[in-house]
Amino acid sequence: MVVAPLTPENIESELSYAYLHAVASKAGVCCEVAGRHEDNAGVDARLVGWGPFPNGGWRQEVDLKIQLKATVKQPATVQDSLSYSLSGIPRYDDLRSQAVATPRILVVLFLPDRAENWITHTDDALSLHRCAYWVSLRGAKSSTNKTAQTIYLPKAQRFDADGLTSLMAALSRNEIPTYQEIEA
Repeated sequence: MVVAPLTPENIESELSYAYLHAVASKAGVCCEVAGRHEDNAGVDARLVGWGPFPNGGWRQEVDLKIQLKATVKQPATVQDSLSYSLSGIPRYDDLRSQAVATPRILVVLFLPDRAENWITHTDDALSLHRCAYWVSLRGAKSSTNKTAQTIYLPKAQRFDADGLTSLMAALSRNEIPTYQEIEA
């Protein structure tokens, strides 16, 4: 059996999973890759965190579903947010739905435009360059587009261990984030 090498897009995707796992591990949060059925519903991974959370609420176990994306396309900055073109209106609709029990967020990893700059390693460090941001599309307006929707990820919502811990604490207080529309 001959195995074809990964395409650049496959590598970008794998790096987004590695990034998600590293951040979740640092935050002490369980990270599970979604199965085929959940993937068909727009869920790439599920995170589970356990309290007590700093400034947390009454929930001691919090679930969060993740849609992962990675891109080498450099985003435009609009009102302290990064633009991203989300392909697939059905995916967009899944993420904006308010009729789901478990909150969902989109996590986008913005990679350098050249593959040789994605990762460096030395005896002291393994570094994945650039970072990811997250956004909840819950409650976003329906799209009139047929193939893609531009969404905006607030720069303040960098997907890192501190931000994930804060998000889990908010969810433990039953504070489910919603999308804040931006006029470009």
